Amino acid sequence: MKRIYLLILLLFLTFSSIAQSNFYKVSAGAGIGFTQSFTEAKKYDVGLAGYGALDYLFTPFLSLGLEIQKGEINGGDYKTDPQNRQFINSYRSFSANAKIGLGEFIDYNHNPTLSKLKGLYIGPGMGVMQNRTTYVIHWDKDSGDLQTDKGISKDLFFPLNLGINFYFPDRMGFYRYVLNFNYQVNITLDEKLDGYRDSAFRPETGKPDIYTFFSVGLKYNFGVMGLTRKSFRKY
Repeated sequence: MKRIYLLILLLFLTFSSIAQSNFYKVSAGAGIGFTQSFTEAKKYDVGLAGYGALDYLFTPFLSLGLEIQKGEINGGDYKTDPQNRQFINSYRSFSANAKIGLGEFIDYNHNPTLSKLKGLYIGPGMGVMQNRTTYVIHWDKDSGDLQTDKGISKDLFFPLNLGINFYFPDRMGFYRYVLNFNYQVNITLDEKLDGYRDSAFRPETGKPDIYTFFSVGLKYNFGVMGLTRKSFRKY
């Protein structure tokens, strides 16, 4: 009888250890990608930007982090735009972002397809950006000629992230390296993104400026180890 109890206890401990695994709780990453503007300037052009991020992982699929971006947001064409608008914004931004992944809700251990999709995530954020518009075209009322302006402004914005992580193990089998694809939609509170001072609350505009950022990046997981109830290690 004692042997039976001992065998049951051994099996219980074995299954408990299989159902749990360790993971790194800090992730640092960087990447590069393309922005696209959606403002009153009718031509939605693209620009180049990069980012750096630092995240704290509560679980392998639930995180809260900080992100900085730097790059260009472009739009318009003074030759074809109805109001002759064209701009270049050399921007910088800083935001806090929360993300939750599909792996938090599904059992992916015995399904190869779900295992590949476990890194799919979504999450909102909030941040502040500095707009440095260096090429803003407009008509001069006095001379009737096209003029170029430049200026600096700040704006609050709300990012929404949708992306996927692909995990790669280190020599110990823990998932330390991450390949990331992310699509971010950024909604500003005002309309300073393109350098034109239209308010988002004026009847003739009625919508805030938006820009999107599609990026590809690499992340490195490190720091103290956490414990998760799900298997998150390559054995």
